[in-house]
Amino acid sequence: MAFVTSKKRTHYCGHINKEHEGQTIVLMGWVDTRRDHGGLVFIDLRDRYGLVQVVFDPNKKELAKAKDFRGEYVVAVEGKVIARPDGMVNDKIPTGEIEIEALECEILSEAETPPIQIGDEKVSELMRLKYRYLDIRSKKIQDNLITRHKTMQLVRQFLDNENFIEVETPILYKSTPEGARDYLVPSRVNQGHFYALPQSPQTLKQLLMIGNMDRYFQIVKCFRDEDLRADRQPEFTQVDLEMSFVDTDDVLEMNERLLRFLWKEMKGAEVKDIPRMTYDDAMNDYGCDKPDLRIPWKLKELTEVLSQTGFKVFDDVAARGGSIKAIAVPGYENVSRSKMDKLTKLVKQMGAKGLVWVKKTADGYQSPVSKFIDDELFGKIYSACSAGDSDCIFIVADDFNITCAALSMLRITLAKELDAIDKTEDKFLWVTDFPMLDFDPEEKRWVAVHHPFTQPSDEHMPIIANKNEKEYAKVKAKAYDLVCNGYELAGGSVRIHNQDVQNTVFDALAIGPEEREQKFGFFLEALKYGTPPHGGVAWGFDRLCMIMCGTDAIRDVIAFPKTAKATCLMSDAPGTVELDQLLELGIRLSESAKENLKK
Repeated sequence: MAFVTSKKRTHYCGHINKEHEGQTIVLMGWVDTRRDHGGLVFIDLRDRYGLVQVVFDPNKKELAKAKDFRGEYVVAVEGKVIARPDGMVNDKIPTGEIEIEALECEILSEAETPPIQIGDEKVSELMRLKYRYLDIRSKKIQDNLITRHKTMQLVRQFLDNENFIEVETPILYKSTPEGARDYLVPSRVNQGHFYALPQSPQTLKQLLMIGNMDRYFQIVKCFRDEDLRADRQPEFTQVDLEMSFVDTDDVLEMNERLLRFLWKEMKGAEVKDIPRMTYDDAMNDYGCDKPDLRIPWKLKELTEVLSQTGFKVFDDVAARGGSIKAIAVPGYENVSRSKMDKLTKLVKQMGAKGLVWVKKTADGYQSPVSKFIDDELFGKIYSACSAGDSDCIFIVADDFNITCAALSMLRITLAKELDAIDKTEDKFLWVTDFPMLDFDPEEKRWVAVHHPFTQPSDEHMPIIANKNEKEYAKVKAKAYDLVCNGYELAGGSVRIHNQDVQNTVFDALAIGPEEREQKFGFFLEALKYGTPPHGGVAWGFDRLCMIMCGTDAIRDVIAFPKTAKATCLMSDAPGTVELDQLLELGIRLSESAKENLKK
């Protein structure tokens, strides 16, 4: 092999320009396209850095192999850089002013016809995932992975300058309650015992604070066995960090500086002051705890206005303490009845029992509840919603959480349909003062909204300390989320640093002495020996890269992602294992698992 062994690559395809004119260079890469023009063969040669046109005269002995070039062949070319003739310049590519006049060439690796066209956006995602190694050759995926790399380096640079120390924590760890399902790893040496892949290094980073590391970070793989969405994967990457001797404002301020640094370096954008909003205000105004502020519409409260209308649905919801909310959508007055039916189906998918709409016409108000509500009350509804004559008002009446979820989904759906999302800049928001506890009716106990190590707010600490269970729903936590364009970008909290408080919180969560000793005994022991006040944040790094790359699916920024069913189409993982391996681990498959293997 003349090339690679003796003739080394001297330049990259995408870097050649007029400054190299007259030079003899060596390029290596993939044949992107091939064009046979009579006596000459033209190829676009592609590598990670771009592509460049190469011209071959296959009648020359040294270039005879060019006749055999096909798409995706890996080839090496030695040639002279020449300027393209007048009228032949290609303004669409950086190398368009020049071409390479081939002097010698070699096929390094042949290729069968690929099952997918490289870079073809029309190829189904299933095919792209099955042949991911080919999809990675596309400019889109390569650019995304390069953006991911650059973002990761900038995170490390910033945190290193802020005196954070990168510490690796174990991947094989201990299963703990309060969270999504763990991925379990059986132990061969200790049969019947299991490791858990970490959902987050939560207790470990707190132990590092107890160990006086002061400021820790880690770009870490985490694992959650939960149902997937476009912005979730079973294994994901976090930028995990923790700080000692801090309260909420300190953590938020430092992370805002990290955010501004990243947006300045990666996007050339200045991030304005980031507003803060309580969880309660976010739910009331937007129906969710991660609102997209690029959509200007807010939810309006109508429970008082519609509490005694004679319309049974509204009256019953108001009487039982539910919530009647509405959203006014500009420019939607001419929507068809069939479209209204589709929107009704949408809110029902979120648990709502129905959708009421109101719009103005030349003949007055039009609504499916017109026989229950007169024009005067419709006017009050429009006034309460600050709605204009061309606005269509959508109303949902149900329990608070269902009403919010339904209208939040409707808000996002209609904003996309009407192109009402301001995409000129990214919009950020801190959501603070989350509820600390939530009652689980199935388990008949209170559970942690975030995790059991979150510090209660100073105001509500007496409720926890006095074990006043009737007031638990009021307790707020020193927890916070950073939201960007409707995505949770980061989340964290100030942690409990007092053993008595931690035990009191475990009491509230009905985690008894035996269970807490089994699960957290080592951690409670550590709290005895002097623990600084501390807090931190975990950034969803995949989601961060997704936003940086302007895509809406994290699969586009992960080299080898999984499907919504947590499978890898390329490698066919998860797969079966030999019976001997199971026996070594002391594992026997259930009958249902055996039946599943037959499918």
